[in-house]
Amino acid sequence: MCNRYHSPDEGYIQQYWRLNPRQLGLGARDVFPRSPGGFIRRAVDDPGYSKELAVGRWGLIPWFSKTPDIKYSTNNARAEEVADKASFKDPWKRGQRCIIPATTFDEPNWESGKNVWWRFARADVDPWGLAGLWNTWKDPATGELIESYTMLTLNADEHPLMSRMHKPDPKLTLDKQEKRSVIPIELADVDQWLEGSIKDAKALLTLAPVEVFAAGPAPNPRHPPQSTGGSFDMPALACRVGEGDWPAGTQRTDGSAFPSRNTGTSRR
Repeated sequence: MCNRYHSPDEGYIQQYWRLNPRQLGLGARDVFPRSPGGFIRRAVDDPGYSKELAVGRWGLIPWFSKTPDIKYSTNNARAEEVADKASFKDPWKRGQRCIIPATTFDEPNWESGKNVWWRFARADVDPWGLAGLWNTWKDPATGELIESYTMLTLNADEHPLMSRMHKPDPKLTLDKQEKRSVIPIELADVDQWLEGSIKDAKALLTLAPVEVFAAGPAPNPRHPPQSTGGSFDMPALACRVGEGDWPAGTQRTDGSAFPSRNTGTSRR
């Protein structure tokens, strides 16, 4: 699962994913559960097909909730269960899929016997486009409409990198740990994810090859605060695309040096 990531600013998102410009006031930021973040969806007011950037709460508010402050976590959704889970099945069936832009995301690594936050970027220095679902919740008391979204995950017990994250359960074998991973959607597959059928979408629910990742201990890691919403007055946890270099010791997953983010080339 993922509980913190870094989002690019809206200008970069709109340029990279070729969206119509919208002034949403979304700056580059660290995003935690129940805090605001950006997501890309099929434009709701376009009878044809186009993409738009929206801002909502990271933690999907299901239609049946009487309050936005639900007691359980909905910032991650198991892709294997979204068709049946009460909180997610309606957005899934309605095709309310989204892309969550991220320059990096963080996961805890316990191989040393204690929690060491690791940071995950793309080895090609492009941003992640992570698979998600979105929903618009209507407050039954006020009629206010609140946007929210969740990040999809897949079992990663056999993934050579993501299986190393999170604290292992000593009572379970390695193949039964139920480790989870986010699901990247490649730039060429975005339209299929947003516009395609459920069958089309399911075909994209796969783990990224290990070669896609550049990973290592996060510089200046900070434990995420316990938030109930709103913004955070915290130092940035992640490098922005095109700004600065990774600290010494950060490597590609094949062991080679991670390239300068100032000189990296783009897939586009």
